Amino acid sequence: MPDYLGIEFTPEEREQISKSIEDQLKHLQTIRSHHLDNGIPPALIFDPRLPTPVDMPAIAPINVSDIGQVQRPSNLEDAAFYPVTHLAQLVKSRQVTSVELTEMYLERLREYNLHLECVVTFTDDLAMTQAQQADEEIAAGHYRGPLHGIPWGAKDLLAVPGYPTTWGATPFKSQVIDRKATVVQRLEEAGAVLIAKLTLGALAYGDIWFDGVTKNPWDLSEGSSGSSAGSAASVAAGLVGFAIGTETYGSIVSPSTRCGVTGLRPTFGRVSRHGAMALCWSMDKIGPIARSVEDCAVVFNAIHGADGLDNHAISHPFRWNPDLDIHSLRIGYYKSAFEAERDNQANDDAVLEVLDDLGIDLIPIEMPEIDIQSLIIILVAEAAAAFDELTRHNLDDQMKWQDDDAWPNTFRRARYIPAVEYINANRIRTELMQAFAVLMEEVDVFVTPSFGKDVLLATNLTGHPAVVLPNGFTEKGTKTSISCVGGLFEDEKVLAVAKAYQDASDFHQQHPPLDF
Repeated sequence: MPDYLGIEFTPEEREQISKSIEDQLKHLQTIRSHHLDNGIPPALIFDPRLPTPVDMPAIAPINVSDIGQVQRPSNLEDAAFYPVTHLAQLVKSRQVTSVELTEMYLERLREYNLHLECVVTFTDDLAMTQAQQADEEIAAGHYRGPLHGIPWGAKDLLAVPGYPTTWGATPFKSQVIDRKATVVQRLEEAGAVLIAKLTLGALAYGDIWFDGVTKNPWDLSEGSSGSSAGSAASVAAGLVGFAIGTETYGSIVSPSTRCGVTGLRPTFGRVSRHGAMALCWSMDKIGPIARSVEDCAVVFNAIHGADGLDNHAISHPFRWNPDLDIHSLRIGYYKSAFEAERDNQANDDAVLEVLDDLGIDLIPIEMPEIDIQSLIIILVAEAAAAFDELTRHNLDDQMKWQDDDAWPNTFRRARYIPAVEYINANRIRTELMQAFAVLMEEVDVFVTPSFGKDVLLATNLTGHPAVVLPNGFTEKGTKTSISCVGGLFEDEKVLAVAKAYQDASDFHQQHPPLDF
């Protein structure tokens, strides 16, 4: 049946669109009812300069906490859950070779992937070449830093020449992109060893991908959440030293919460997205998922900065100080979010008690009073544009997940978002950014329930950095999380506050039994 948009939708697809378009109309009405002064521009900036590659600066040295001497365990597999800071000492001191670590993690990946469904592609040949090179360099006295020789996994929306980059979706399962994502290149230059491309929910949504559902290592009856599903699951299960994830609206925070690991969603623009799948150009961010806050700092130190290939990427100094006195910072808490009734409230409240015990005088703060749920159409419109051909050529029928909220129907529904409302939504976004600028004059960092009220959507729209880290368990024995949010380009401060809490707790040191 032809459509006035010039696209044919089947009767079944029209019925599915009509069921979900009512909510979209509510969002459009909210945007229309919001008074906008003529002087408010959209939160989109045109840059006439085309991308031009630049020489990337050498990775700056990074100071890490003094953890004393780390000894090789009698059974190397006992080191599988070690954080990067500990693995690095073993490799640097040559108690363990990179080849040994790589072989150990590859073996674990193959064993537990049968249960977790967290790997799309193993990269054994590349991994062994990189591990052997790392060992030769370290033996020759050329130590590149704490990621040298450390095995890691890439969310499979990062391009790696010679290997499929599937985006987790059936229409792209055989896709090979002949370029190297900047993040992959920078980690290669840091000496890290890529051992696998890890699962993501198809086109960066959820934990359902073309060949299965990635599982939570703490409970195989539930998915690992997404979309950085395999990245979080593999780190939690001790199958990689660290992983790279991405976030547009919760894709680092949500799976890190479910799997009980630590994730950094950096300030928007601090990490180049060149060679990464685009979902929403004005919201996509790349960040590390690891077993500790300091691991995230170490990985971020290696991947941040402009490359001239992503016009949104910005170079800004990152000065990690593991000994920063957090009493020098103004630390707030999202008061009404903590007071709201919700699951696992006691775990969140206990975080405030720990910070109080550390002598932190917490400052109550509140989010700006702007109805932002309607701004979700920004993400929806940009994502539908990114995958326009998927919809127009009916390739969306190949997608495994076809529910009302899944991408196929969402992309079709996006055809009914007027351009005027998309632009005005971005103007309201500007007001949100302005209000956040005022809020962040009160505090340097604030603590919040990870999914408290609208904080996750708001901070993804404004581009503020966040660290998500485990803070307890649910009644069924799976992990919960707390989040810290910081000022723009002050990622080191939010990491420092998160580290202070993590150092005073031990939830990050508790790992799933994996007794499948």
